[in-house]
Amino acid sequence: LPKPSWGNHTPIFRDAGLELKGYRYYDPKTCGFDFAGALDDISKIPEQSIILFHACAHNPTGVDPRQEQWKELAAVVKSRRLFPFFDMAYQGFASGDTDRDAWAVRYFIQEGLNVVVSQSYAKNMGLYGERVGAFTVVCSDPDEAKRVESQLKILIRPMYSNPPLNGARIAASILTQPELRSEWLQEVKGMANRIISMRE
Repeated sequence: LPKPSWGNHTPIFRDAGLELKGYRYYDPKTCGFDFAGALDDISKIPEQSIILFHACAHNPTGVDPRQEQWKELAAVVKSRRLFPFFDMAYQGFASGDTDRDAWAVRYFIQEGLNVVVSQSYAKNMGLYGERVGAFTVVCSDPDEAKRVESQLKILIRPMYSNPPLNGARIAASILTQPELRSEWLQEVKGMANRIISMRE
């Protein structure tokens, strides 16, 4: 996990039986990303470990790597054969552009890395009580995807069986109707501009 990270990451992953360690992320002296520290720590993570990244708008610092830094991080992750897990709870809030904020995830996939993305629409769609999100697993091939899907269904069944529909239908309407999607993207940009102005 990055140090610091969202407070609930630790109990969630501990409850899943995972051993947790942190990597340097935030430099309080510069109020920025500790790129050298992160690279050093990540290069020492045991091979085939899971590494958690905040895809954008890092919680709680708001500090994100630049694209060039993401490229170097991806290279280290690939060379160490690490498994990247992206938390994307604030897509659109870092830059005001949902596509730009998904850049790191897309780059890792482009580089041939299998990734997991845990995505929430609670904040960027204002659907806090609706439990709307997505869990995406990028696999190597269709056969692997079938096996992963089978295992996920086994895990999901005793937890909640079927996700709530109301919020998902709202999100689907927003994402599939051009007029609503355009309005939503403008609102996300407005929220991001407000966040950015508050930090200046």
